[in-house]
Amino acid sequence: MHSRFFAPRAGSTRSAVRAFSANQKFRFNSHFQSGSSPQRAYKRWWVGLASACICATTLLSGCGSIEGGPAGGVPGALVPSSSTISFGTVTVGQTARATVSIRNESTNPVQISQVNVSGQSFTLTGQNNLPATIVSAGVYTVTVQFEPTAAGSAAGDLTVVSNSASGTATITLSGTGAVAANPASLSAVSCDSESIVGTGSDSCAVTLTAAAPAGGIAVTLASSSASVAVPATVTVAAGSVSAGFSATVASVSAAQTATLSAVAGGATRTFALQLSISGPGLTVGSTTVSFGNVNLNTPATQSVTLTSSGTTALTISAGTLTGPGFTMSGVTFPVTLTPGQVATLDLQFDPATSGAATGLVTLSDNVTGAATATIALSGTGVSATGYQVQLTWDAPTSTTDPAVGYNIYRAESGSASYTLLNSSVNTQTTYTDTTVQDGTSYTYEVTSVDASGVQSVPSNTYTAAIP
Repeated sequence: MHSRFFAPRAGSTRSAVRAFSANQKFRFNSHFQSGSSPQRAYKRWWVGLASACICATTLLSGCGSIEGGPAGGVPGALVPSSSTISFGTVTVGQTARATVSIRNESTNPVQISQVNVSGQSFTLTGQNNLPATIVSAGVYTVTVQFEPTAAGSAAGDLTVVSNSASGTATITLSGTGAVAANPASLSAVSCDSESIVGTGSDSCAVTLTAAAPAGGIAVTLASSSASVAVPATVTVAAGSVSAGFSATVASVSAAQTATLSAVAGGATRTFALQLSISGPGLTVGSTTVSFGNVNLNTPATQSVTLTSSGTTALTISAGTLTGPGFTMSGVTFPVTLTPGQVATLDLQFDPATSGAATGLVTLSDNVTGAATATIALSGTGVSATGYQVQLTWDAPTSTTDPAVGYNIYRAESGSASYTLLNSSVNTQTTYTDTTVQDGTSYTYEVTSVDASGVQSVPSNTYTAAIP
């Protein structure tokens, strides 16, 4: 079909017209009379867009948006209020609607014979009453519905067939289906019993905040104790809010707490299961005791509890102690404790010489399968004479790399091995050594430290003799 043009009269508000064959694109260019208001004409031109989206109040999703201006047209043509409708993102199973207006811009009636829609999930709603005759300046409305059945983008077309000069008008449709977020999340993990004595099993369950969706929810399980075995996973079936599992408990040699954990969807829940031994059991309050620095011939004492944590009587047949300066009292061996009974063992460190010392307490009992109970001891004997060595020095002045602190080193006289005394950089130009021993001579030297931690060469040395 060939094209034809009509030139408008001078001062006319009508647009130049070009006839097109069916399905061809067309453009609408507005002209204004001299002295007219473009703003007012602009508002009249978009009157069809103001009602382009009508949503029913019962809809759970939004309505489509009209993108761009009218599709364009010439006298004798039907002009849609938009060439594109986007429904945006709509939850699968929900519905969004949009209404497009088609205006007869000619001076003669135009007949619409067909209104069709293509594309998955797009449908027409309402009665279209075709064929329909649209008078000059009349408007015909069409409502399109988008109801996605699966996640992902969808595209389609709305076509309006008429006897207008423009032929078939096409409006592009688009939308995206999205799966609704699952409201179910992990709420708790629990067991029927909070404590198990010896061996056995405990009935446990995981619980959700809401029913599991289609396909269910897998929950990962774990135990902090090798004596408690749980399945790697348990699945809450679709439509259910909980699922059960068993925790299998093996015997333990000492009372302990096993933590069961459940993880799903980024949420973690835990349950504490107390494990007790079947038969006698011993729980030592502390397996290490440090006395720190203790003045010579000045005893220091610490206590450790011994608890019968089994289900039958505990007998500690013997207790032995090794290490210089250490002694124990408070418990006479052998001793028998009923379940839950506690005995207090007093440990003492009374150093006779200066220096570090270590010791060990060993307890022999009637607990079957358990390792021998021990308590490790440590302490350092220091002189109580009160002698100290106070060092002072001048800060370096002839340097381009200023000192931020100092390290102090000491060696016993006759030794070339120096030991760093300060645990961190000393920022002052003084230092007091309080760890000297009677009858010993010490040699000291100092290095300066810059901001990068680099040390200088050592200073001159100073020797102090302790009476």
